[in-house]
Amino acid sequence: MDIFVLRCFFLLVLHTSTYPAAAGRERKNVLFIMADDLRTSLGCYGDPVAKSPNIDQLASRGQVFLNAFAQQAVCGPSRVSMLTSRRPDTTRLYDFNSYWRVHSGNYTTLPQYFKSQGYLTMSVGKVFHPGIASNNTDDYPYSWSIPAYHPPSFTYEKKKMCKGKDGKLHVNLLCAVNVSEQPGGTLPDLESTEEAVRLLKSRVNDDDPFFLAVGFHKPHIPFRIPQEYLTLYPLDQMTLAPDPDVPERLPTVAYNPWTDIRKREDVQKLNISFPYGSIPKDFQLRIRQHYYAAVSYMDAQVGRLLSALEELGLADNTMVVFTSDHGWSLGEHGEWAKYSNFDVATRVPLIFSVPGGNEAGTSTFPFIDVLRESVHSIKSGKVRSRVVELVDVFPTVSYLAGLEVPVQCPDISFQVELCTEGENRAYAAPQGRSERTPEDVAFSQYPRPADAPQENSDLPDLKDIKIMGYSLRTWDYRYTLWLGFNPKTFQVNVSDVHAGELYMSADDPGQDKNIFNNSDYSEIMRKTASLPQTVGLQMRMKLEFHYLTAGMKTSRGKP
Repeated sequence: MDIFVLRCFFLLVLHTSTYPAAAGRERKNVLFIMADDLRTSLGCYGDPVAKSPNIDQLASRGQVFLNAFAQQAVCGPSRVSMLTSRRPDTTRLYDFNSYWRVHSGNYTTLPQYFKSQGYLTMSVGKVFHPGIASNNTDDYPYSWSIPAYHPPSFTYEKKKMCKGKDGKLHVNLLCAVNVSEQPGGTLPDLESTEEAVRLLKSRVNDDDPFFLAVGFHKPHIPFRIPQEYLTLYPLDQMTLAPDPDVPERLPTVAYNPWTDIRKREDVQKLNISFPYGSIPKDFQLRIRQHYYAAVSYMDAQVGRLLSALEELGLADNTMVVFTSDHGWSLGEHGEWAKYSNFDVATRVPLIFSVPGGNEAGTSTFPFIDVLRESVHSIKSGKVRSRVVELVDVFPTVSYLAGLEVPVQCPDISFQVELCTEGENRAYAAPQGRSERTPEDVAFSQYPRPADAPQENSDLPDLKDIKIMGYSLRTWDYRYTLWLGFNPKTFQVNVSDVHAGELYMSADDPGQDKNIFNNSDYSEIMRKTASLPQTVGLQMRMKLEFHYLTAGMKTSRGKP
């Protein structure tokens, strides 16, 4: 048994101990900002198209994690996973139709933990996914000191609000609007910004620490955004995805047929065949234009919020976290929306900015109006390249704010209220050590109702889930297995392998060439068949991945 395998078994029984808060550290306020469906299409992540100066400015004063991944690429499950620091197989939430406290375990959430430590906790906009998944209360009063705020204008988001060429209103995907013509003359994220600023003002003369979570709705579809943001992205300067075709060796179970996009009136008029028909190129360009415009619109709201934080004198004692619930495909692999295990759907921005270090007399977060000012490149602060996960957010925020980090969860933790399945990522790699470590692995998963794409493939209800795609992301590879799943017992059958995927980052950064079938997987299953039942799925996949890639290195003449 080689060193890697021994290390895996060692990690199987070894749990990270609690990180105590440093003695004498002052507790910091927390401004926790979350975007919806935001991939890493930001200037600070090297996207040459995106105009996101306010988030870039935040990144210049913080730690930027370049390789952060969500645990499931859909809103409800991802948000619950991040805010509880438990993976979807622990929350047992894969759809939107159950509340984890009664469905799996009474887990302590990130804001609930801060609340228990004397913080006033407040929620604005979409933080938890509203509805059954958060008990129709956004998990109040457990997580929040006061009832959560939802912008009133969001009630119009799915109604006929988009003016078409015929002059009539439609339920469209592309929905750039004149804000003055919208109900109340506003939009949801504008209202959320105003409410968040109001709450910040209420904290100016209060010594008690606060945890304010602000969830912006954009760039989630429909792209109902102020029309002026389209001018930032002239259509003749937009480009298509570099890999717009469905990969030849992509398993059918892995494909996301983007059914929610197809339901929009403007997309229905295109008469696209299901499931593999492609969107006309001119319309693809318009989707990409609107997505980037929505990002810039959301960035402006982040800018207004951050500048208010500074103007109110709160920036010096408030740490800022910025992230997203998951990514979004913009035509890569012939897919749109999320609902997959590819990097474009699972990779997210993750930025931590802790106060301190700003030169005296300089402004920390001056608002940058992208519609009226030239956007210049802003250098990121401390760039971290190691692979991390959204379950790491809870322990990392706790540590950076001055609280103790929850203990590591045991292998089975349904009865444990407070623990973490993530890691505290506040520590930098030791001097001289690369962040490209084999121990850092991100796990994502996505459910499917069948091997072939069908109408409910993107969002199957729990009772319809028959297959679970478990995906392991390392620095060099993405390895995915689609395994049989029993929705009644929540058990996965590791011997019921429906399909596999393996992508090599160095040779195939877009994950377009599935080389899984280049290996003899039956031989790998034989090697791991003798593993004890106590070995969990993640550890089993790590071992399989090692055998799989070791064999491929040998076949390529590598030691």
